[in-house]
Amino acid sequence: MTEYRPETRTVHIPQAPVEGSRPITVPIYQTSGFTFDDPAVMADAMESPSGPFVYARYTNPTVRSLELAVAGLEGGAAAIATGSGMGAINTVLLGLLKPGDHLIAQRSLYGGTAAMLADLAARFGIAVTHVPENDPAALRAAARPETKLVYLETISNPMALVADLPAMCQAARELGILSVVDNTFATPLLCRPIEHGADVVLHSTTKYLSGHTDVVGGLAVFADAGLHERIWHFAIELGAAADPFAAWLVTRGLQTLALRMERHCANAAYLAARLAEHPAVAAVHWPGLPSHPSYELGRKLLPGFGGVFSFDLAGGRAAGERFMKAVRLALLAPSLGGVETLVMHPATTSHRSLTAEELAANGIGEGTVRIAVGIEHPEDLWADVSQALA
Repeated sequence: MTEYRPETRTVHIPQAPVEGSRPITVPIYQTSGFTFDDPAVMADAMESPSGPFVYARYTNPTVRSLELAVAGLEGGAAAIATGSGMGAINTVLLGLLKPGDHLIAQRSLYGGTAAMLADLAARFGIAVTHVPENDPAALRAAARPETKLVYLETISNPMALVADLPAMCQAARELGILSVVDNTFATPLLCRPIEHGADVVLHSTTKYLSGHTDVVGGLAVFADAGLHERIWHFAIELGAAADPFAAWLVTRGLQTLALRMERHCANAAYLAARLAEHPAVAAVHWPGLPSHPSYELGRKLLPGFGGVFSFDLAGGRAAGERFMKAVRLALLAPSLGGVETLVMHPATTSHRSLTAEELAANGIGEGTVRIAVGIEHPEDLWADVSQALA
């Protein structure tokens, strides 16, 4: 670049080629676009999800690495990474539905998803019917000619109900409708919904996949490459793309997912069992306990029951508030899936958009507390929880 003046040389920075070796970790391609030598190649790249990289709203090498990794873990054909978990949910549902369509959703859902479904109904006339997560007969009875998909959560938020994915996805397939499964709570290590017949698998990568409470992201995995391409074009229009640095943080966290999930599940099992015996606790909602309605189904489908569950305090709302103010090691905070333990009150936070009747129908009471168990020493966690209960 010696022939150019300093003002020009400061703009056009030389790039060091990587030859004869390769980086150990995924590089961060923090660039908004890519340059071409041939305008025809550039034009073609803007029409194909598997073509050359062209613009970060389409995808990016760092983002593609994350998409390939999670698609491979889930057994899918391809994936789309987004800027948040709700971004992934909205990309898929808005890309698949139109005014006048109908969808079937399980009754127990994450509050943000429930609010979004209500908004779809109000704004676009997309009808929603709720059914139990383990009742394929109810799914069949709810189906209409305009039904386009069924929406499920592998492990529901916050009551930890396990969806009967084989039966529900099979019923959807027989009806000719798509099945979309949020697998955030289970991760691909506990469940791979595509193996049970799901067409689309969703993740909030903010949670367990990244695992360190330092990134917001989402991802949709598709069993069929054709469906992926269809939604990819819509995702470009929607502008839900993941940021390269955020995607890099998730790929970094993904490398320790297996180790972390083992500890999350073990700690949750320990705390759930101890809480179930405590006189201040009216009920514990964790599928690893024989008292939970999903216990038998969970044993069939899952090698572990996850690190998030809820429990009801006998003293109701006042007891819940006292508990959350009294914890010291656990943190009063939203989200889940990080290495630290978090607690929250679903009725006034994650599920605040639900009416009192809807909360009751979902089993969420005034004294319900959700705990996202971290990877701390279990005895330290129990010491904190037990002193807060006292």
